[in-house]
Amino acid sequence: MKPEFVFYLLVFPGLLFTSVLGLLIGWVDRKVTARFTYRVGPPLFQNFNDFFKLLGKETIIVKEGVHSLFIVAPFIAFGVMVLISAIIGTALFYQYDLGADIIVVMYLLMIYSVMIILGGASTGNVYSSVGAGREIKLLLADELAFILICLVPIIKSGYQIKLDSILMAQVTNGAFIGSFSGLIAFIIGILCIQAKMALTPFSIPEAETELVEGPLMEYSGPPLAFWKLNQLMMYVAFPFLLILLFWGGFELIGIGILWAVLKYLSIVVLMIIIKNTNPRIRIDTALHFFWKIATPLAFIAIILAVFGY
Repeated sequence: MKPEFVFYLLVFPGLLFTSVLGLLIGWVDRKVTARFTYRVGPPLFQNFNDFFKLLGKETIIVKEGVHSLFIVAPFIAFGVMVLISAIIGTALFYQYDLGADIIVVMYLLMIYSVMIILGGASTGNVYSSVGAGREIKLLLADELAFILICLVPIIKSGYQIKLDSILMAQVTNGAFIGSFSGLIAFIIGILCIQAKMALTPFSIPEAETELVEGPLMEYSGPPLAFWKLNQLMMYVAFPFLLILLFWGGFELIGIGILWAVLKYLSIVVLMIIIKNTNPRIRIDTALHFFWKIATPLAFIAIILAVFGY
């Protein structure tokens, strides 16, 4: 393995960068959420304190659970998130291909969801099992729409599946979000990642008032710390993916740095606003929305992309 690959994976834009930025963006989430309820919110480094505190706590395992799967699931999910972040970030910041394309990213995201399902189902707790079942249904609901919106930049870039090639097509011809098909796909993409992150209104698997965090209910100590870190790292990987696919990437020179930060924060803040201004919906409502509204709109976006709109 080349030394630069290790740097990409472990330092920037992989493990270290995504973890630190995710913990900081988690503070933005909590701060904006607090403002919606007229509270002050936590200090800047509260998420760092929470993460390291959980690392020092005891891990309690339910006797009836599948112990090996219970422990392994969050760390496999963490490894998947690091890999996803490195693949997306390398294309976004370096315009360099790590040997993976958008199809690989889709598979890795599905593996992450599968780890949540297996982790929740292995706890031996009925609420966790119900949460895992809801995660399966939510995955079935949003996955088709997500795959379809990813086809739009593939089509508009001349049927390229490599992330750096999709980005270069936008550098040459303009960001895809400026077209009808790109704008429709971008909007649906935000809703899809809202569901993949199980944020309100799609916080159905966790549903604190019903299932007491669902799949994560029995987790404690370091495994819980890494589940929480995984969730915050998704606040980095998913907006970066949308920016890469639809918004022309980053130009980290001069005023381009400010524009890059504004692009990223605008997506994150929009997700937080959606999260704090909508009630949690039922799983059948989510299925109805994604299968009968989002998926047909994604098909329309694909047709428009084929005809150059």
